[in-house]
Amino acid sequence: MAAVICGSLAFDTIMNFEGKFADQILSDQLHNLNVSFLVPGLRREFGGCAANIAYGLKQLGGDPLPMAAVGSDGADYVQRLQTLGISTEFVREIAGSYTAQAMIMNDRQNNQITAFHPGAMSFAHQIDVVAREDIRLGIVSPDGREAMLQHARQFKAAGIPFIFDPGQGLPMFDGAELQAFVDQAEWIAVNDYEGKMLSDRTGLSWAELSRRVRGMVVTRGEDGCEVWEAGEAVVVAPCKPSAIVDPTGCGDAFRAALLYGLERGWPLERAARLGNRLGAIKIAVAGPQNYELDRAAVFDGL
Repeated sequence: MAAVICGSLAFDTIMNFEGKFADQILSDQLHNLNVSFLVPGLRREFGGCAANIAYGLKQLGGDPLPMAAVGSDGADYVQRLQTLGISTEFVREIAGSYTAQAMIMNDRQNNQITAFHPGAMSFAHQIDVVAREDIRLGIVSPDGREAMLQHARQFKAAGIPFIFDPGQGLPMFDGAELQAFVDQAEWIAVNDYEGKMLSDRTGLSWAELSRRVRGMVVTRGEDGCEVWEAGEAVVVAPCKPSAIVDPTGCGDAFRAALLYGLERGWPLERAARLGNRLGAIKIAVAGPQNYELDRAAVFDGL
């Protein structure tokens, strides 16, 4: 069975700053910010939340259906997905637009500063979610504003349970809109910063949010994650990575594992354990779509 993954396809330009952002930014001068970072390391990668999640789900043995828009420069990306065995039936080219572009800078503490040009992503609402017998699950990840609103409504109308994964798109929505997302979704997936913003904007605590859905997962980086169900939280311990190379795409790898587990009827906590494993594997590899899995090892003991 397949999972529809709504979100972006993007080209990521990833830069590595060898110091700490905190040492370069004067807290009393934030109103007059003018900083420059020397980045000896730079590379261009295939990225975007929908493609990153689809890549991870395919690695696990799932059947991802990314739903996204690319620009006139996106032919190579579409070809890459097809080469990986990932369906592109819901990927649409928008003539006259660039494929979304993310400029990501990491410091040596794995903090990130990102600039994002949405490009064709702004037209993703032109692609519709439809009810289909082979589609069992979905996810609304960061995308164009109208696409996120529309796809959530369409998942609900089609009776397809979905994960609400607002990510960096969360600031686009006010409290009422975020509550509507929550009320349409079956699960929520956020990192701790996003979780706090979601709570602030909706006026709902994590416990209250978890009571409005089947479950909520809050990732906490090196501290693992929290799984909230019916107002109660369980901490899922992290997995120690073999190396810390690049955090870009770790959250998307985690969400691929959630989709894999939930599609198979796993308890949310078990799916989150798989997510921690996949995130630890991803962080040891540069780029969001370059890791490979030993499936026997990944699933061992789950």
